[in-house]
Amino acid sequence: MGMDGTIRPEAAEMAGLSAHEVRMRIRSGGYTGPTAGLARGMVQGNLAILPADWAAEFLRFCQRNPKPCPVLAVSDPGSPALPELGLDIDIRTDIPRYRVYRDGELVDEPTDVRSVWRDDLVTFVIGCSFSFETPLHEAGLGLRHWEQNLNVPMYRSNIETNPTERFGGPMVVSMRPFKPADAIRAIQVTSRFPSVHGAPVHIGLPEQIGIRDLSKPDFGDAVRVDADELPVFWACGVTPQVVIQRARPPLLIAHSPGHMLVCDVPNARLAAL
Repeated sequence: MGMDGTIRPEAAEMAGLSAHEVRMRIRSGGYTGPTAGLARGMVQGNLAILPADWAAEFLRFCQRNPKPCPVLAVSDPGSPALPELGLDIDIRTDIPRYRVYRDGELVDEPTDVRSVWRDDLVTFVIGCSFSFETPLHEAGLGLRHWEQNLNVPMYRSNIETNPTERFGGPMVVSMRPFKPADAIRAIQVTSRFPSVHGAPVHIGLPEQIGIRDLSKPDFGDAVRVDADELPVFWACGVTPQVVIQRARPPLLIAHSPGHMLVCDVPNARLAAL
């Protein structure tokens, strides 16, 4: 349900489409919304595209910070394809909404980036917590942003990442509320998926990680947190976008938060157990 009591019919319909069909709908301009719940059971990925002379250091940053930055794939310079993640992927068109930064400043939020593409660009696809949401749902755990037809709330925390020369800064976290017993089960379920952030990084007491008001997320939408629920926080793949923005490279192409690459890889393939 949306906040106005309606259900977005296009999102409900696309939950049952294949990942390839979802990407084709996005590529044609037929869908520009968040991807939570679409092509259920399939991996979704965060996006960071950088010039080649920044890419090696960014990969090193990801290796030092596997919790918020689990790398699923890296492209060849200039190539829009990611064959290990899906059939006929064109990273220039297959994200519902992008963010384009120049020297750290957001300059555009287009629905395709062909006009700014360059032959030296390297694409990183980073694991996304949307990938473990289907296992949470299958375990009988309700997801509030699904229920309210909203984007997941994301917050800048005070948890510092392990820096490199140019990259560093605080971790971004995503939040899902659960009753205490369900929170324990959520830990068990998500611990099986280290490639898409794994277990939570914090439970309850949001002020201890620098979050003063759950009703004011830095990214995504606020969701209801009931009095008998705990906010549960996972490392979020928006972290690299924030870290790269702070480093001010001449060009960064990222996803708009919540608008992911939907891959042909089943979530079960990323499970550790």
